[in-house]
Amino acid sequence: MEPLFTAEQLAEIHAYHLPYYIRAAVNPFVRLGLLALLLGVLVQPLYRGAHGLAAALERRLGFLRTAPVSRAFFRVMDRLWGEPGWGAAVLFALSVDLFEKLVYLPVDVWFEYTLEHRHGLSNYTPATFAWDMLKGHLLVAVAIASLVIGMYGLARRTRHWWLLLGVPMSLVLLVSSALDPYRDMLYFDKKPLPEGALRTRITQTMEQAEIPFANVMVEETSVASRRVQAYFAGQGPTRTIVLNDVILQELSEDEVLAAVAHEAGHVHEPKWPGRIASSFALLVLLFVMDRLLRLSASRGWFGTTRFADIRTLPLISVLLFSVSLLGNPISGAFSREREREADRYALRLTGDVEAFRRMLVKAARVNKMDPAPPRWVVLRGMSHPPIGERLAALPPPVK
Repeated sequence: MEPLFTAEQLAEIHAYHLPYYIRAAVNPFVRLGLLALLLGVLVQPLYRGAHGLAAALERRLGFLRTAPVSRAFFRVMDRLWGEPGWGAAVLFALSVDLFEKLVYLPVDVWFEYTLEHRHGLSNYTPATFAWDMLKGHLLVAVAIASLVIGMYGLARRTRHWWLLLGVPMSLVLLVSSALDPYRDMLYFDKKPLPEGALRTRITQTMEQAEIPFANVMVEETSVASRRVQAYFAGQGPTRTIVLNDVILQELSEDEVLAAVAHEAGHVHEPKWPGRIASSFALLVLLFVMDRLLRLSASRGWFGTTRFADIRTLPLISVLLFSVSLLGNPISGAFSREREREADRYALRLTGDVEAFRRMLVKAARVNKMDPAPPRWVVLRGMSHPPIGERLAALPPPVK
């Protein structure tokens, strides 16, 4: 059997992945140091700056509070917050996020643009890269503003806020995957896979697997990336099979079908136990946040003067960072086992070991996957087993 990579390809893959491994090793310490700087030094200056900016905006734009259309918005926001001052709280949260983004910006640009271009994995132009990055930051800003008003506003007005917020959020979490087919439309165009042999074979295979679906879509990711990709998005009536245009260029029909069969294995996973566990974990996390907010108020940390003071937001970030650091190895282990089972399912569904092997090999070469990453990288939370392990687990070729 020919080697997965030539010596030259392997050298390039190691050169590509080494900076990511260094970043993975260093980033937890950088992140912790950044949070310590925020909590120890920057909370008060950023808080005063947010209040000053809010006051300046009030002087210039205060007429919007009484304008016929916008006054309804301000009344709703005042009621959600429970008193005046929500604008300063949102500005404080956004300033914290902006500070972190500015610190990480040079590194993010180097990794996500320069390094990807250097190794031939990106088709971004500087303009499209900047636009997609801006869209991502704007979505995060909206999420942060919603968090501030939703979580802190509710916490200031009711004692059991974590339960009142957690129950509907848990229910949303249970069904949120139904919206998956629409999220990526913010970044990439999609169109139906044309009628033909591939679409017919996919439909027949899904009938064999007893998986109903709404459509097979082609996602035009080649404007940004040269990686191959296939996945299922949505659930029930919104379930969609998504192939990116690169996979159609790089893989044969048999190999694309093998990739789809692997993704079909994930559809048959017992998802509800994980979703229920995630919803329960969310409730527990919100309860721990409530205890942390109450402790901060009683001790007067960071100049807080009352429960659910917005100045505790960086402390909540420390909690989320800790949960992520401890939880990623566990979730990664479960994810890798699900990927192994999806591989086994695909082989049972198609019975075509050689097509599956070729699919893995081509995907590894195009996506420049490290066949044997350092073990600590895997255990830290890799979602997929290394490609070398997946190939070694396949049945031997028929002679």
